Amino acid sequence: MPMLPTAKTPPKPGLADLTVLVYGQTKIGKTTFCSQADNALFLATEPGLNSLDVFQAPIQCWEDLLAACGEIAEGKHPFKTVIIDTVDNAYKFCTDYILRKFKIDHESDLGYGKGYAIVNNEFQRVLTKLAFLPYGLFLVSHAKEIEVETRTGKYTRIVPTLPDKARKIVLGMVDMVLFCDLELSTNEDGQPQIRRVIRTKPSLHYEAGDRTGKLPETLDLDFRKFLDAFNAATNTLKAPTARQTAAK
Repeated sequence: MPMLPTAKTPPKPGLADLTVLVYGQTKIGKTTFCSQADNALFLATEPGLNSLDVFQAPIQCWEDLLAACGEIAEGKHPFKTVIIDTVDNAYKFCTDYILRKFKIDHESDLGYGKGYAIVNNEFQRVLTKLAFLPYGLFLVSHAKEIEVETRTGKYTRIVPTLPDKARKIVLGMVDMVLFCDLELSTNEDGQPQIRRVIRTKPSLHYEAGDRTGKLPETLDLDFRKFLDAFNAATNTLKAPTARQTAAK
């Protein structure tokens, strides 16, 4: 069977086709935001869902995650969105799994770089399989500040709390990086007010991104408003250009 394509791949029409990283400080509303996704299933790697009425599968080790992914892949369920909350703990479970498998105490015990490579390959293998399934995939992470040093000086940057290698794996595979943040402003009376927002565009001071390139730079941390903005963006991407219209 030929492997090379005969037609271009159209833009993905909905969130159910995408992989999204959602991160921000603790208690800002990341989990609540994700819970409003279409037919959501939480793979809960840490406590924090007690106040939400959601479908959840408790994940306490990497083997639990593998078993859940197997059931998801079979497709005998009503879920359309899979949420790993948090992906940070999932990576920790992956590391613990590899340590047990090779009967070692630390990744470095397998020799220079080998243990870390095995952990990262297993982590990437499973996330990639999930991402290729016909369901939306949301990965939830916390946020931390790191200091970045350049030739012109140092600056602080907010990034997901995943270890560096795992963070690069996740950032390389997702379609969107949504940074949940607090925006300070003043109301009409001059009083300070705080707005919970999503930041979607790359910045020197935080990690964010949107492969559609069409989302507003800042949105309210509200799933319905995010979905409306996403649908508007994908409709713009699907609309024919003036050149395409003239060619018909």
